[in-house]
Amino acid sequence: MSAIPILVTGGSGYIGSHTCKKLKKEGFLPVIVDITSPPKALSFCPYFPINLLNPDALEEVFTRYEPKAVLHFAAFTSVGDSVKSPEKFYENNVTGSINLLKSCIEHKVFHFIFSSSAAVYGMPKEKIVQEDDPLIPISPYGRTKKIIEELLQDLDTAHGLKSVSLRYFNAAGADPEGELGEDREEETHLIPLAIETGLKIREKLLLFGEDYPTKDGSAIRDYVHVADLAEGHVLALQYLLQKKNSCQLNLGTGKGYSVKEVLQEIEKKLQTKLNLEICPRRKGDPSHLVASIEKAKKTLGFSPKNSSLASIVETAIFWAKQKVLL
Repeated sequence: MSAIPILVTGGSGYIGSHTCKKLKKEGFLPVIVDITSPPKALSFCPYFPINLLNPDALEEVFTRYEPKAVLHFAAFTSVGDSVKSPEKFYENNVTGSINLLKSCIEHKVFHFIFSSSAAVYGMPKEKIVQEDDPLIPISPYGRTKKIIEELLQDLDTAHGLKSVSLRYFNAAGADPEGELGEDREEETHLIPLAIETGLKIREKLLLFGEDYPTKDGSAIRDYVHVADLAEGHVLALQYLLQKKNSCQLNLGTGKGYSVKEVLQEIEKKLQTKLNLEICPRRKGDPSHLVASIEKAKKTLGFSPKNSSLASIVETAIFWAKQKVLL
């Protein structure tokens, strides 16, 4: 029996690439659409160098492979950049998504997994965030995600397009087999930045705020291993293929670690002391951001198995050292 084709936009990226590897293991054929070529570990995937702002280019992919579903990761993701250049984010994240969704409807592909974000919540009032909490994003990036979530609900009503919007929290870690990991031209995530500081690739690490109302003064976040996020996407796909209803789900762990706890774990694993520069809090950073994952557990059977802080840091360090050797 041949593998079921699944169109994966942004499949060359951090979470998208890990999900493609998981899809392959589960008997699917990921068909990657991305402006960046996929890593060597995904050489088995058909690849199309397509920008979603060119909707005509999608015709060949849908016609040739007749995908049963779409997993949509492709987006600009830097919150800071979205504040500086909101027009670029609305064009790429919103217009690109609309073009993709139009192609889905035209080709009768009615199963859609959307890579959303905890950024749709903005500054939550509660320490544990529920899916039915108010969506009040404070950045253009978060607003682009909210817009597409709302569009998907309208497309369900109008066309019967079923979707799962996955709101994930702090993606972290790397492929346990060392084939994939975070590899950006301009890194913004805490853990890879801290590891590169510990490996002396960077001179210092900026710590934004140590006066939060938390146990050690640093912000608390829900760090979820990228392998668990990949599993969550495959579970969401299997859920939709069973003709289930549209929904929005948090993907996290339900547990928070402070920034200083994360840094202590990295120092412990690398047996070094990080060179830190303490900076003021960044505007809009909440003191706590932790997911309730009860709905994802109930709906998908989601259960993060790789997201201990030790596992996240160990796999991220292994990947960072691999990159140095390449």
